[in-house]
Parts: sequence; C-alpha cells; structure tokens
Amino acid sequence: MTLLQFGRGPVQGDVYLASHPDRVSWGLLPDADAKPALTMRSGQSVTIDTISHEGIMEDQGRDPRAFFGARGVPADLVLDDVVALAASDVAHDPDLHGPHVVTGPIEVSGARPGDVLEVEVLDLRQRAPYGIISNRHGRGALPGEMPQVPPGWPAGEPVPPVSLLARADGDTGLLAIGDGRDVRFPLNPFLGIMGVAPAEPGPWHSVPPGPHGGNLDVNLLGVGASLFLPVRHPGALFYAGDPHFAQGDGEVALTAFEAPLRATLRLTVHSDHRSRALAARLTAPWARTDAYHVVMGLDADLDEAMRRATRDALEFLAHHCGLPRAVALAYLSAAADFEVSQVVDRVKGVHCCLRRTDLDPLHG
Repeated sequence: MTLLQFGRGPVQGDVYLASHPDRVSWGLLPDADAKPALTMRSGQSVTIDTISHEGIMEDQGRDPRAFFGARGVPADLVLDDVVALAASDVAHDPDLHGPHVVTGPIEVSGARPGDVLEVEVLDLRQRAPYGIISNRHGRGALPGEMPQVPPGWPAGEPVPPVSLLARADGDTGLLAIGDGRDVRFPLNPFLGIMGVAPAEPGPWHSVPPGPHGGNLDVNLLGVGASLFLPVRHPGALFYAGDPHFAQGDGEVALTAFEAPLRATLRLTVHSDHRSRALAARLTAPWARTDAYHVVMGLDADLDEAMRRATRDALEFLAHHCGLPRAVALAYLSAAADFEVSQVVDRVKGVHCCLRRTDLDPLHG
C-alpha cells in the first residue's frame, strides 16, 4: 500500500487541509478564540488529513519511528506529518490534555449560533496500512483488571500500556495472536471526533464529547453518513480527528483500531426554521445514515446517557413524524435499538438507531 503523505495522492474535495503541526491541536479542542486554519463556503467539500495519537504519546516514547519500528514497521512507512508533530514544540501535557490530534478548525462562512452544520462523510481513505489498539492502566471498561500488572512489578510504578499493532489488508483487519495466527475482522473506518467550537471559552479537553460533538465515537459515522452539529459560535469552527479503521460498540479496551485517515467531507449550513427548531429540542448532535436516523445521549453516568438518548429519541419522533409521546415511546420499545457508543471517554455515549424505512413515510 502507498502511504498518503500530506500533500500527495488523491484530493477529492474542493479544498484541502493538511495535518501540519501548525494546523492541528493536540489534546485540546479548538474553542471560540481559535484562529481558523481554513475558511470555506457552505456546500463546499474539504479533504482533511488526520493523524492518530497512537504511536506518538509520551508513554510510547514520543518517537513514532522507534515505536513502530519495534513492532516491525519500516521507517519509510511512518507518515511524515506524524514524525513532524512528535518532534515539534506543539504543547502536549498528558496530565492536562487529552490524547487526540484534531485538524482544523475550519470556518464556514455565514454559520451562526443556532444554525445546524451538516457534515456529510463522502470518502475515507487509509493513509497507512497499520494502526494501534491500546489498553492503559486505570482506564478502559476494566480499569482495575486490565492491563494485568506484570509479575514482580514495583508497587507505585506506572504500568506500561499494552499497545498492539493491527494491520489492514484491504477491507479486513488483522490482529496477531502471537502464535502465528491472526484474528481477522471487517474494517469500518470513521472519524471518532467531528465537532464545532463550544460556545463557552476553553480550554476544552479532547476526551469528553458534548453538545458541540467532539469525541462522539459513534461507529455508524462512516462513508455515506451525515452528522448534524448545532452551531455554537459564528463560523462554526469545525474540526476532525481521532481516525479509526474499526471500533466495536463500547470501545472497551480504551482505544479501538486507531489509524490515520484522509477524509473528504461536505460542510453545509442549515439556517431554516425546521433545522434550528430540532437543534433546540435535542441535547446532543444527531446523524443520518442510509438505514437510520441516529440520536445520542451523553452523560458521565451510563444510565443517564440512556435516559437522555430516550428523551432525544422522543423529541426527534415528535419533530420528524408528529408522533404523540406515548406512541413514540411504545415504538422505541418495540422497534428501536439503543447501543452503547463508548464507555471510556469520561462522558459515556448511547446512540439510538431509528429505522428510516419505518419513519420517513410519516415525515411531514
């Protein structure tokens, strides 16, 4: 596979944004004071290079050539922008910042608070044929159990992360077991982070998602999906990052198959009354795929995230189909699937999948 180095290879968007160190933020989301890396018009498409944080973190040595080389990746298969960021003076304090690298922000001309920014995912291309799945001590779904502490490990010493190399073979992921066999699984690329600048001043840690979007980690947001983000600040200030080749619902280890993507997205501002009214009714962004309308519930408590997803689903059904509340709740119980997006991002996520074949014929 040919690497998609920044500035090389196919660019499908009307404009292009590379992941140079001066065009990314590491560990903090762009806020209202962030200087736009690019300005574009509503309805234009943009091709964005994204970088995975795995392989450049401090607990991995902040030397991607050495880190990946120890896992059998030749130096010439390490992306130049990954090496440049790790070697740069871009501030990153793991005690204060999140791990994620986000590209942007992008100012969309004419976007106003209360509008809705639609992000259509047009294309996602692998920039490298490998990535990392990590489990760090004290984190993930089993923070006291995994990773296991090595025998004889000194008390009080930090336990090193378990960072396993995964490979991409076309549309298939390969994870070595260690005995000559591989676990094989389908790839499903998507961007874990897509968001707009929050309304309140920063700094904004990259890990918890919120009404601004951010680290939603909903694996339905691949090619063909649209994410709808309520605009919080003039110009929207859109950003993207946390690229995945695959992720299971829950993301229980802490990370999924984290690997760099070149994403082509169309950004469209909706200022009509119906879009603004729906944004005002919901507590989180929402999405649409070929098969589903997707609403989300976000909270530090998983039970409350489930309740919020249910309430937002009721609001969506009232807005989209005019369903009375009792009928909407009965429909949700009989026909909708509520899935755990992730349980590892401080704020947990539940997304509700509403079949479009059931609901779109009722749309007024």
